[in-house]
Amino acid sequence: MYIGDYLGRRTIYSPDALAIVDTGKTPELRLTCVQMNERANRLANVLAEIAGIGKGDRVAMLALDGIEHLDVLFACGKLGAIHTALNWRLHWRELQQILAEVTPTVLVYDDTFKDSVAQLAQAETSVRHWIHLDGTGVPGSRNFNELLDAASVAPRICETLVEEDIAAIVFTGGTTGLPKGAQISHRQIAWNCLNTVIHDLGRDDVYLNVFPMFHVGGLFVYTLPQVIMGRTTVLVKRFDPERVLQLIEREQVTVFAAVPAMYQMLTQTPAWGEADLSSLRFCTSGGAPLPVPLVEQYTREKGIRFKQGFGMTEFGPGLFALSPEDAIRKAGSIGRPNFYIDARIVDGDNHPLGPNEVGELVLKGPSIASGYFNNAAAWAEVIDADGWFHTGDLARYDEDWYFTIVDRLKDMFISGGENVYPAEIEAALYRHPAVFQCAVVGVPDPKWGEVGKACVVLKPGQTASTEELLAHLDDQLARYKIPRQVEFVASLPISPAGKVLRRELREYKAQVDPA
Repeated sequence: MYIGDYLGRRTIYSPDALAIVDTGKTPELRLTCVQMNERANRLANVLAEIAGIGKGDRVAMLALDGIEHLDVLFACGKLGAIHTALNWRLHWRELQQILAEVTPTVLVYDDTFKDSVAQLAQAETSVRHWIHLDGTGVPGSRNFNELLDAASVAPRICETLVEEDIAAIVFTGGTTGLPKGAQISHRQIAWNCLNTVIHDLGRDDVYLNVFPMFHVGGLFVYTLPQVIMGRTTVLVKRFDPERVLQLIEREQVTVFAAVPAMYQMLTQTPAWGEADLSSLRFCTSGGAPLPVPLVEQYTREKGIRFKQGFGMTEFGPGLFALSPEDAIRKAGSIGRPNFYIDARIVDGDNHPLGPNEVGELVLKGPSIASGYFNNAAAWAEVIDADGWFHTGDLARYDEDWYFTIVDRLKDMFISGGENVYPAEIEAALYRHPAVFQCAVVGVPDPKWGEVGKACVVLKPGQTASTEELLAHLDDQLARYKIPRQVEFVASLPISPAGKVLRRELREYKAQVDPA
């Protein structure tokens, strides 16, 4: 079974089950499995008839979260085409570079990004068909809903699909450089869904998605597994803390996933105190270690059970899981590998390491991507001769087979000959009651080569001095790990997926602190 079959199969098993609540629409859309399948069939017929889209063709999308992302994904699946969602945070010139790489024939977009699309429409691109979701669109563009209304609901199917065919191109986060397009096969999607269902989902779950749908977390962490299970996913256009709290209560959400920065923001909204989150069976956190004080706050104030997860674009979002029972006992750990994932820690010579030894995390399993699009050389750099994928993450495991991410290889810096891991320092900073967000980067130093610089966002109404924070760290860390500088900032550069953009932070620091 391939992704284009998912909705059709669900129309047999549970046709009237509520599949999607799209809260970004006015009025809101509440769609059953049958209605979702009809939309996907209509769009598949539109793409085939007006643009000649077939197996292997790319359909690009530049839009905030909404049902249309799933329309395009499933329509492409029915045609054997490739869904290609674009990071709307990028400048139009960066988008132009990506379009030049993946050469889509169709671009579906919303009015939020009309200015960027207008620039792209005047530039040299492969796009021949422009489809707007709202507004008037650029000259020559067609309206998405009008096309759907006029289209046939007759089923479409690509008879020649095999499991290794590509269903989507999802770009890496770009936190450390230019994004690469991971080729997500039908096989990878199926195995990731299986890993997720085994460890997380039940038949009565309602999931609220806040991840951007150009990100692997938005489409694949719970959204597609929920389709397979015939259960409900609630969509929001963009993350809004107060709106999220309202929706959890209104829709009786049972499963919620976010990154630590988002969980921090929820506690700071005025609605937090009165918010009823009792419907939640558990929350999942990923993207970065969840600070223990935050876990304790959620448990104490809302009775929330937390799972820590770990995933990546190239291997799917469902790689590791830490159960709620271990959230405090194994604080900082990403848990154990999910059932169909093999993991080990290796040294610089690719030799396996034992418990509590720090090395690179490498992975093997059926949920691996099928390389980078048009970039075989980059893929060859991360796959070794035995087929292990090198994540670039420094990690260790303990005697109980619980893994902990120490840091990114590229985030680590060397100070006076000692390896320093920013994640360890950040975890200690989060234990200070005034710290809301923080990030540590290495900056040049004439004596030590590099030293740490901490960028800190304080909680509203809280104060702390540089001396106070350094004294706080001095009580927890070796002296060589303690940053030499602390800068208090209003905010950190955060990706739409909620991760700190360390590359931007380093570039900014290089400007204000030249070596």
